[in-house]
Amino acid sequence: MDASGRSGRSYRYVGPEESKAAIPAGGAGARIRTAAEFADWAARRSRGELAEPFTFVVRTDGVLRLAPRRSEHVACAGGEPVLSAGEISFREDAGRWAVREVSNQSTGYCPDTGSWPAVAAALDRAGLGHPGRFTHAVVFRRCVTCGQHNIVRDGHFVCVFCDADLPERWNVDL
Repeated sequence: MDASGRSGRSYRYVGPEESKAAIPAGGAGARIRTAAEFADWAARRSRGELAEPFTFVVRTDGVLRLAPRRSEHVACAGGEPVLSAGEISFREDAGRWAVREVSNQSTGYCPDTGSWPAVAAALDRAGLGHPGRFTHAVVFRRCVTCGQHNIVRDGHFVCVFCDADLPERWNVDL
């Protein structure tokens, strides 16, 4: 991994094509590179909005992008590959912003849990404290029998669509 948090693995969009086709020009994600940019972004949000999680991506440039929770990750990323994607929520403590919860839950990109270092590096650059890991890590696998994407729950590596065994290693977009 280099200083920007780039690990060499990026994730391309693997979700429905209609979501990718509906991306607004320039994408929907606000670029957050510094603590000042985050503070400015947060100041334009209502208290109610800030209480909810947001959609996030870290594009291959290592920059954090944020969009409203119900936004598609592919729109937040402007259709580009990402180093990680998921949902994130924030809290303000004594005038400083920090991450309350963060996950890699993105069924459009299905990033591996090993994408955390890219998220941590983007948050560090933006001056946002964080828990040091995904607070809710999602394990994605593609079934080699039926081709469907699965979320592995409770370590049960079995396809929910066809009951075939799922691989132990990430394989969604190999």
